[in-house]
Parts: sequence; C-alpha cells; structure tokens
Amino acid sequence: MAGQDDTMNNPMKAAQRLAAPVLQKRFYKRAEMPEEAGLFTLRIDGKQARTPGRNPLAVRDPALAAAIAAEWNAQGEHINPATMPVTRLVNTVLDGVASRLQEVRDDILAYAGTDLLYYRAGEPEGLVARQRESWDPILAWGERRFGARFVLVEGVIHAAQPAQALAAIAAELAAIDDPFQLAGLHLATTLSGSALIALALAGGAIDTDTAWGAAHVDEDWNISQWGADDEAMQRRDRRFEDFRAAVLALASSKPRKQL
Repeated sequence: MAGQDDTMNNPMKAAQRLAAPVLQKRFYKRAEMPEEAGLFTLRIDGKQARTPGRNPLAVRDPALAAAIAAEWNAQGEHINPATMPVTRLVNTVLDGVASRLQEVRDDILAYAGTDLLYYRAGEPEGLVARQRESWDPILAWGERRFGARFVLVEGVIHAAQPAQALAAIAAELAAIDDPFQLAGLHLATTLSGSALIALALAGGAIDTDTAWGAAHVDEDWNISQWGADDEAMQRRDRRFEDFRAAVLALASSKPRKQL
C-alpha cells in the first residue's frame, strides 16, 4: 500500500529496527564528579551512580572524571552508551578487569603471538612500502625493548614467535597491576590488532595518531585505491573514540617505569 512503512516490505530494514537498542530516556539534569578523599564519584542530580555490576562509578584520575561527566552531560533526549566510550571502559574496569587481571594479561599476550605487524604483503609495492614505513619502527622498538627479533612472514600463515620475546612481553604485562592501565592496554590492543602497537603507545614510543595509523595501513591503502565507504568510515570513527578512551585510561595510570 502506498505510504505504508517500508519495513513491511523490506526485511533488512525490519531486522535492523528490531535489532536496534532501546535507549533509556534521559532522566536527569546534571552529572558531576565531585572529589572526596582523592576519589571522584559520578553523581547524577546529586545521587551516587553505579556501574551495571552495582559498583560505585568512581575513579582517581581527574581527567577520567572530567571525561565521564562530559559524556553524561552531552546526552540528549536519550542516553546512548555508544557515545560514552570512557564511561563504558570505566564500567568494564570496575566490574571485570579489576578482578581478572591475569585473564586480561593472557589475552594481550595471545595477540603478541599473532601480531598484526608480523604479517606482510608481498605486493603491490606501494602497500609493502607503507607497511615497512609504519610498522618497522615499532618492531625495532619492540626488539630493543624485549631483546629478541620477531619472525615476519608474507601472507597470513601463522609464524611462531621466539619464546624469549613472548616471555619478555609476559613479564612486562605481569608488572602491570593497575586495572585502568591494563584495560587501556587491552582495548588498544584489540582495536589495533597489535599488542606491539599498544605497548609502544603505552611506553610513549609512539603517539595516538601514529598508533591508529599503524593499525590501519592496509585499510588506508585500499581506500587510496578504491575510495572510502561511508558506513565503514563511520564505524572507524566510533572505534577511534574507543581508542582515545583507551589512551586516556593509559594516561590515568599511576607513574611507572617507562617501557
């Protein structure tokens, strides 16, 4: 029938509508993160807020606190968690990471065993050159830091890495007992596909833009050849906001020895 909702005749749109999250309507006027005894706790219209796991949503770092409050105050008619990457990361730390540090370390180490930077293109030469330019300095840093050379291969066939290198990375991870730093490192690893990129970022060897660019060398090459897909770029922009939240968590950690 003319004028009828097109979801009646378009199963893809109907499925998307059914899959869309139901957003909670904004119920508050103001969010704040007041400090008390060195701890910043989220308060919604003066009432203490809690994580989904019912822990107080509280942090020690003022930059994290400011970012959380800004995310809550930026919400419109509805509360959209997708636009609150710092709040989501802090919830993850407080409800999960803090009690499962070794599991998180193990997951990062697994990425180190199959790192993005090990697997190189054989052609075209332009892509090969971009991978070398972006990835080789990070690998060189990793080899200096961990005292072992990594095995590089052409293609995607698995290459076992030296036990010495993986043991050194495991030791580095074992020394991290700050759940915010570990969560930031894990998120940066999963978003980039590379523990080495994340570790170099955490150690100050590269900055945020360099790390993000290194994670997208192949994608950027394809864009330069074929153009960008709007939806894909929107997803990438959202992932970058999550990546920035990871960087903020890394920066919030208590001072420790530089990598």
